[in-house]
Amino acid sequence: MTAKPKPLFLRIDTGGTYTDAVLWSEAGGPRGQVLAKAKALTTRHDLAVGISGAVDAVLEKSATDPAAIKLVSMSTTLATNALVEGQGGRVALVMIGFSEADLARDGLKTALGTDPVGPGGHDVHGNAAKLDLSALQAALPELEKSVSGFAVCAYFATRNPAHELEARSLIRETTHLPVTASHELSAKLGGPRRALTTLLNARLISMIDRLVAATEGFLEVRKIAAPLMVVRGDGALVSAAFARQRPIETILSGPAASLVGARHMTGLDNAMVSDIGGTTTDVAVLDKGRPRLDPEGATVGGFRTMVEAVAMRTFGLGGDSEVALEDGALNPKILLGPRRLVPLALAGMAHGAAVTAELERQLRAPNPGRMDGRFAVRTGVPDRLAAGLTGAEARLYEAIGAVPLAVDRLLTSNAQNATLNRLVSRGLVHVAGFTPSDAAHVLGKQANWDPAAARLGAELFARKRDGRGQPIAPTPEVLSERVLVTLTRWSAEYILETAFAEDGLDGAATVAHALVQRRRAHTGIARFTVALDRPVIGLGASAPLHYAGLPPLIGNGCVVPEDTDVANALGAVVGQVRVSAEARVSQPKEGLFRLASGETLRDFRDEASAIAAAESDVRTLVAQRAKDAGTDSAEIEVATEFKVSTIEGQHMFIEAHVVAVASGRPRAAI
Repeated sequence: MTAKPKPLFLRIDTGGTYTDAVLWSEAGGPRGQVLAKAKALTTRHDLAVGISGAVDAVLEKSATDPAAIKLVSMSTTLATNALVEGQGGRVALVMIGFSEADLARDGLKTALGTDPVGPGGHDVHGNAAKLDLSALQAALPELEKSVSGFAVCAYFATRNPAHELEARSLIRETTHLPVTASHELSAKLGGPRRALTTLLNARLISMIDRLVAATEGFLEVRKIAAPLMVVRGDGALVSAAFARQRPIETILSGPAASLVGARHMTGLDNAMVSDIGGTTTDVAVLDKGRPRLDPEGATVGGFRTMVEAVAMRTFGLGGDSEVALEDGALNPKILLGPRRLVPLALAGMAHGAAVTAELERQLRAPNPGRMDGRFAVRTGVPDRLAAGLTGAEARLYEAIGAVPLAVDRLLTSNAQNATLNRLVSRGLVHVAGFTPSDAAHVLGKQANWDPAAARLGAELFARKRDGRGQPIAPTPEVLSERVLVTLTRWSAEYILETAFAEDGLDGAATVAHALVQRRRAHTGIARFTVALDRPVIGLGASAPLHYAGLPPLIGNGCVVPEDTDVANALGAVVGQVRVSAEARVSQPKEGLFRLASGETLRDFRDEASAIAAAESDVRTLVAQRAKDAGTDSAEIEVATEFKVSTIEGQHMFIEAHVVAVASGRPRAAI
């Protein structure tokens, strides 16, 4: 009898700089086999171009019939990068039952920025107050013109979502724009943090929608008739349709996939995992073969969300990080990130003389200029995402085109620099400048882009003055070496910061302590060493370069797997669908037990009946969510947690929290 061929899996990862593709088969041993892998530049103006470049290369290398592919899974760092860099669409936040003081909690006001806030509510038990939507209805015609979507959050929507449902219906009927309601994302209390999570989700919808649409369009053209799955932030897989509605759950998607890939490639059960990309470095801990999850919710870009994800610390440090100088110091330090720039080498490769001629012009000037080596270029996003620009922003945006324009020609005042930064934060404009990737090109350690443009940028940066008025470096090579040494040192410190934080310490403060900083100098009578109890797994295309010097800085080894450049693209093919549903039972008054489940509210006369109904409801809800997320073979586990108080020896019921978790393999992988 002829053995049935093993199914093929296509894995795509869209990062800030590169899009990776991997073709993988279950054949070839317990860890399967990578049949082919490829990279292509991420094309933000049209994501399908980068996706097709990577996938077509994989199909050509492997000589694979597209019809043989049974499952396509994808991860991305686009959502994570957007939050770290403060980018995303402009949305309106509709808050119901909140006070002005609530805006100051959990970073909500900071996250909101200049986005508008719209104008009932329910109490902690779900009892309704009057809802007046007249102010919202009056504001919608103007809001529709300036935002790309809406976020709706009622303070106690997890107890009763009725007011969110009313507001959502009104907005959809009036504007036809995407609307995210907070009860769809989390069943947890904590209105301000839930509002923050909803706001960020609404901002990301257009970005993730464009990514999924680009991938689906490419698969259709190539006749790959396989289900499309997306990696969530906890490493689980969900269907593309599920991810489109809840893009916030894709934050840390790429890093989560990398963790799964790291464990798969190395076989290490206990390790620190550090994944360096173009924009960010993501550090996490593997314990007993599984990534640690963050019970408080993922923190990205300084915002604590309600998204369950791996306990990952994300730092704005990568190969494309902005290189800057410390202000006001006699011997200024090199600073990196957190903003990503388009490397000059990449801009030079794409646009040739439009970049190099301007760099040469700036080098001919007798003195260095503050804006030397900087260019502005449109990202190419749809025009509708530029809604709501001020007059100054609109004028500057019109002056910037698809070809990089030297910033010293573009800006005529310092005030315009702030305007340019706002366009960057909206995701409308990229800034090109000197980065560690350029430094690697100068030293011959990277050669995939234009080394001439990189060297010109390094010469310009080396001319910058220190506090004594002297150039900060004698040659481009000396400067570039300093940049790469700084990147490796910062990488080590971020890994140690994560380790200290996992040990219950203030990670950043501990790393900044003089004793920890002094350990590198190897001077003084008293010596101090810091060592990790486990090795580091280094991931990312540039990991072999930047992590070669890690071991003496972390006191342990660093393992860089053979396929480290596509660890994220490999991780999801061995993942599972995993979704959850929650219900809560409270006691508004003695003898009345109120069940809040999904979008319904029901009352019972006894505790046992309410708990039984809650467990039945969450089983039904999670089974449907598992089906929507992409599996028909889910195993369901239900857990109930009770909160009680003891008064004069008698136990009083306060609340019950019922959680159902469903997990199973994706349909095509069964």
